[in-house]
Amino acid sequence: MDLAISHSTRYIFAHPVQHGLQRLRLRPKSTHGQEVRDWQMDFEGGYPQAEYDDQNNNHVVLITIEPGVTEMAVTCKGLVTTVDKSGVIGEHVGHMPLWCFLRPTSLTRAGLRVRNLVAGLDADKSDKLGFLHTLSAAISDAVEYVPGSTTTETSAEQALVNGRGVCQDHAHIFISAGRLLDIPMRYVGGYLKMDDRIEQEAGHGWAEAWVEGLGWVGFDISNKMCPDERYVRVATGCDYSEAAPVKGIDVGAGETEMEVHLSVEQKMVSQQQQQGSDGQQQSQGG
Repeated sequence: MDLAISHSTRYIFAHPVQHGLQRLRLRPKSTHGQEVRDWQMDFEGGYPQAEYDDQNNNHVVLITIEPGVTEMAVTCKGLVTTVDKSGVIGEHVGHMPLWCFLRPTSLTRAGLRVRNLVAGLDADKSDKLGFLHTLSAAISDAVEYVPGSTTTETSAEQALVNGRGVCQDHAHIFISAGRLLDIPMRYVGGYLKMDDRIEQEAGHGWAEAWVEGLGWVGFDISNKMCPDERYVRVATGCDYSEAAPVKGIDVGAGETEMEVHLSVEQKMVSQQQQQGSDGQQQSQGG
């Protein structure tokens, strides 16, 4: 499937910025199941300082916000070709050894509720893949998908206690629970083509678990399925904080408003166009 993505974020500052930096993870990965055919990033009110691949093999761009501006915008546009691999990503790449994905983080540390959830599952833990599917369904039942009910600072334990959350919270609970059983787990941030609309409110997040014989396998708890060709992987990490699309600091800006415009749609690309580019169920987002 050829997916055309347009993602713009505009920041409106209450006062002129004295100093500001942002770290962007916004370029999708060319990896198992997807190929980035074209990707462009444009900046308004800022300029790139450096680019590198981090420990999770995510492409990172560091930008400086121009002093004195009251608005800054980042716009990404591109085309990604995907195939349906039934959620199986396969072999591990990057600089992080698998044991790093067993360590708890502030967002995924298991508390009493997560431990009770795992203990109460009626599933054979020796059948790792079957257990993970059962766990995914249990989390979806336990935590209602409610947009705006949590923040990026909400932990897995807090979301489970509250019984409400978004895709990020579902993924964090899944990761927290899997690590209790010594299963390497990681967070994935990216895009999802909706079945009912092109314009979206936010990107999407899900989780991947390491299964012997298969490698990394994706689970979208919010949509009760494994990722298919409608999904575009952008960044991975031990939790959301390591895969966040944008992180930054600013001095003097005061309160900041943010406007996000995101569209993901299927493009019918002809065979001739594809050769040229080679040369160079309803879903919930958020």
